[in-house]
Amino acid sequence: MADLDSLRNILQLECRKGYSDKAVIGGLDKYLHRQAGLFRQSVNDPELLASFDKLKLADSSYSSYSLEERREWIASILEWLDRWEKARRENVCDVTMPRKLSAAPPKPCLPAAGDIDSPLTVLKGISSKTASRFAKLNVRTVRDLLYFFPKRYVDYSRIKPVCQLVEGEEQTIIGTVWQAKVTTLGNRPGTEAIIGDATGNVRAVWFNQPYIAKDLPTNAVVVISGAVGLFRGQRVFESPEWELLKDKELIHTGRLVPVYPLTQGLYPRQVRKWVKEAVDGYAGRLEDFLPQDIKTRCQLLDLPVAIKEVHYPSDFATLEKARKRLAFDELFLLQLGLLAKKRDWQESQPGNAFCIDQELVEKFLRSLPFSLTRAQERAFEEILADLKQSKPMSRLLQGDVGSGKTVIAALALLIAVSNRYQGALMAPTEVLAEQHYHTMCGYFSRCGMDKSSLLSKGEENVKYYEGIISRPFSIALLTGSLKSSVRERLHAMINKGEIDLVVGTHTLIQKEIQFSRLGLAVIDEQHRFGVLQRASLRQKGFNPHVLAMTATPIPRTMALTLYGDLDISIIDELPPGRKPVQTRLLDPRHREKAYRFVRNEISNGQQAFVIYPLIEESGMLEARAATAEYERLSREVFPDLRLALLHGQMPSQEKERVMRRFRAGEVDILVSTSVVEVGIDVPRASVILVEGAERFGLSQLHQLRGRVGRDKQQGYCILIPQTLSPEAIARLRLLEKIHDGFTLAEKDLELRGPGEFFGTHQTGLPNLRLARLSDVHSLELARREAINLFQRDAGLARPEHQLLRRQLSQLWCQEAEWS
Repeated sequence: MADLDSLRNILQLECRKGYSDKAVIGGLDKYLHRQAGLFRQSVNDPELLASFDKLKLADSSYSSYSLEERREWIASILEWLDRWEKARRENVCDVTMPRKLSAAPPKPCLPAAGDIDSPLTVLKGISSKTASRFAKLNVRTVRDLLYFFPKRYVDYSRIKPVCQLVEGEEQTIIGTVWQAKVTTLGNRPGTEAIIGDATGNVRAVWFNQPYIAKDLPTNAVVVISGAVGLFRGQRVFESPEWELLKDKELIHTGRLVPVYPLTQGLYPRQVRKWVKEAVDGYAGRLEDFLPQDIKTRCQLLDLPVAIKEVHYPSDFATLEKARKRLAFDELFLLQLGLLAKKRDWQESQPGNAFCIDQELVEKFLRSLPFSLTRAQERAFEEILADLKQSKPMSRLLQGDVGSGKTVIAALALLIAVSNRYQGALMAPTEVLAEQHYHTMCGYFSRCGMDKSSLLSKGEENVKYYEGIISRPFSIALLTGSLKSSVRERLHAMINKGEIDLVVGTHTLIQKEIQFSRLGLAVIDEQHRFGVLQRASLRQKGFNPHVLAMTATPIPRTMALTLYGDLDISIIDELPPGRKPVQTRLLDPRHREKAYRFVRNEISNGQQAFVIYPLIEESGMLEARAATAEYERLSREVFPDLRLALLHGQMPSQEKERVMRRFRAGEVDILVSTSVVEVGIDVPRASVILVEGAERFGLSQLHQLRGRVGRDKQQGYCILIPQTLSPEAIARLRLLEKIHDGFTLAEKDLELRGPGEFFGTHQTGLPNLRLARLSDVHSLELARREAINLFQRDAGLARPEHQLLRRQLSQLWCQEAEWS
């Protein structure tokens, strides 16, 4: 009997080949005429049989059809096959299928020697040298190997007779070895074998692997899996997977075959064999830490079953169930850990309740040259409500580029100082820290009197204000590039409480910095810092309030996952008068047009950014490099203008010098990498040209275009891709139409996955191996179950939660968190 599934595969291949009549050798007509009778015998239902006869496969003239006729005819056959498939599922018709491979069940495994946390060398064949290779992949123990998940799978489960092999598809045959010999393939020794079954023979070759010939004895039954190609008109398997069919479970062929990450010295077949040995010998020893009620409610597999199925799945449906369980584990443990940190932070000891001086708030707001938006007012009220509590604030302030987060932070810090506490603002770069320092000094100068001239020599990085609160107060800038003598003096002043507000980089969390009475810590661009860095800053004071800020728009569910220890406020409104940046995608051939536009803007007194994805030329990528292009632009395109170069590998002091010159208007065009993505504010910059735009994420490009048009003049963003693939063009076109950062974040997540820009790789957060932050349903399910469990047993003290408690301690590497 013929296999109607094969017919479907061939027709789908023909569709992919553009209806060119190349899906099978000799043409589709020849294949259909030969197989039509067999196909007909495979159907017993009278109604389906009548409709099948109307297709007239036995006397088709596909080769003479027009393109449209071919498309319609194949569509009609595929539609019939859908009906046949539905009937087969419902057992309406009796369909005879070809023999499927039924591998013998695995023999009972004797318990392997050693504990599940034993080094890999307990597995047969893994030497200390091989173990060191696995260590490069962070696999050191048997447990690590069980959690060393495949990166993808090859579907070798479709078993076919030799006569039905189709060019270009992954397929499996079961046949007898008629001959296997060492031969010359491409001027190097390899193996050639002839494999046959009752329907025909096929050639298989393995390049540079002559040793395989001796492992394929004549008359042995072998399973061959791989893609079939054509060589001189004959079908051939090129370097397929293979294994002898004995009374064992198949590993490399005839099934969904796992493909693992590799490093030098590790090979696919070896790794699969060792993983299989670990799964068979040790997976059953895994303690299932997930409470039974959660598994039942969420319909999750037991842990040992999930581990076995994710490595060697029975089928795609069971694979998805295994992935669901293991991804749930990751997200659930992540949420529990973050909830525990928030509990410990807020409940282990009381915080500092601030008195809110409403007169001070109104005085500060009146001094501003603008009014707060409704969204800013809402976020500020949420922050004030936290500051009034004796429970320390732990809040994330999310706002699009230019939405006005810094003014909210400045006012919150001022309230801390008015309560006789110190305040700190930590930024990811010196450029951004200096900008925040000058911005806040500008706010305070409007509100009170700048008395910095009264400070003694050596305090150039300190400003001093009167008339704002009931006493004079000071604000300092502390960065790593300061002279050691200046840094040491600032350290001493902070320790003595002589500095009220300090703005700096990660130097603020270094152990030599000790605050006298830190009451509020603000962390800007939160996704650049991690959970442990937040904790370090908190430890600088007596349970200070913490306000984290980010301009990276993250969908709420994702933010709850990444920042589960934080409450969230969102500024989703731009200040009035701020115009959306006009964005245009430009063909690389029209680059000169972009250069003319940039020159025109500069002639009108504006400045420009030109952004490149790489610092230096790379043989791996064709993207234009910032350093080389800076030289070219300076020499050939804008020789009469003032250009400067900025990138992340420059010394901090050099970066500071370049940015100061650009902000001061001494530079017309800043050629840069994405180091300018975050926060840099140059009011006269009106145009940003991004080369190799397809190499950036949508949200990253949105951040970049937020660098221009910040002073109420119109801003322009020109995107020039390096490659013009349809997918890249469609993605970049979204920036022309969408100006809302949260909408773009959703699109970016949908098209590219979460990626690094979402902050998934944070210091202190466990790695996610299988969980996808784009899977909103799984995120919400895991968070809901974590909150539910946390409310019932926050300390995981109940006997049924002890395995879970131990798993959390191991994962977060902080046993004290669960005391």
